[in-house]
Amino acid sequence: MAAWSRPDIAPTEPENPPTGSENPLGLLRSGPTVDPAAVQPCAGGIVFDEQGRLLLIRRGHEPSAGTWSVPGGRCAPGESAAETCVRELAEETGLQVRVLRRAGRVQRDGPGGVGYEIVDFVCAVVGGTLRAGDDATDARWVSRAELGALPLSPGLEETLREWRLLPR
Repeated sequence: MAAWSRPDIAPTEPENPPTGSENPLGLLRSGPTVDPAAVQPCAGGIVFDEQGRLLLIRRGHEPSAGTWSVPGGRCAPGESAAETCVRELAEETGLQVRVLRRAGRVQRDGPGGVGYEIVDFVCAVVGGTLRAGDDATDARWVSRAELGALPLSPGLEETLREWRLLPR
């Protein structure tokens, strides 16, 4: 299956993310809400199909259980962010992907003072069949119109807009 991608769009990532109430995307720095030692490295995949629809999964577990997000998860010890991205996409969606490029990085607050440092990658599908698996309760391709109607994980739509990676 061929995947649609937009390699002409350069990734953007703020060098000095805002904090507090000036922080609409949930980007954070070490601060009172997250212990720097409790930040967990994670990775996610931004994947489009031939029609320019975005691959999303419904989260089955916290944080943000029941919301829709890009597939991804925690890095295993010794695993690179790109390797995590490929593994998590296979586990959560049944799709094999190839990492094309880095999209950006965000940090999100988690429960109990944990923080997640998430590196997202733009990927292309190279095989597999779409199905929800692991901790995803559903997986689907969504258009821009459908994206706005779904309960999304905090900051997802804003981040995709900032990175110029919204679906068509």
